[in-house]
Amino acid sequence: MSTDVTDDPKQHPTGNAVKDPDHWVTGDEPMTGAQASYLQTLSEEAGEEFDPELSKADASKAIDALQDRTGRGD
Repeated sequence: MSTDVTDDPKQHPTGNAVKDPDHWVTGDEPMTGAQASYLQTLSEEAGEEFDPELSKADASKAIDALQDRTGRGD
């Protein structure tokens, strides 16, 4: 048995929370309401068109890109 706390998900419940959206099991599902709301805000700030038909994974990628463009990702 390992004594490394990084092996214990109870010690780090979000330790695997950062995953590549391309590997999400539910990535092809429609984006969530929270994603849509935030993406719409970022799109408006960046002067980009908001696409309400994006998947969860594509919305996540778009959010990352627009955060960089708008400075909200800092």
